[in-house]
Amino acid sequence: MNMMYVIIGAAIGAPARFAIDQYIRRFSRQPYGIFLVNILGSFLLGLTFNSSEHVHDLLAIGFAGAFTTWSTFMLDIFLAYELKRYKEAGLNLVLSLGLGLLAAWFGLSLA
Repeated sequence: MNMMYVIIGAAIGAPARFAIDQYIRRFSRQPYGIFLVNILGSFLLGLTFNSSEHVHDLLAIGFAGAFTTWSTFMLDIFLAYELKRYKEAGLNLVLSLGLGLLAAWFGLSLA
């Protein structure tokens, strides 16, 4: 793995996630930004699965690794549960996992 490609990808991916999430939070208090980046990241991982080593290091490991976030996804679900927003927590969980798998499959199919 070429560390420089990973570093460059991560340096772009993390701020991109933050910017998208902050933009979407201007319109809704729901975790739609994190939902969106996780689905897009799943698609990107599928799309770059069989790519060259440098592209994989840059986009899959670096960018998508920093762009997507499991920890924030889990926190969003936990906080919704704690606030007794069970439907919101369940929908986030089911839709994120279901659409994430579908996006990864679609990316693999296109690649």
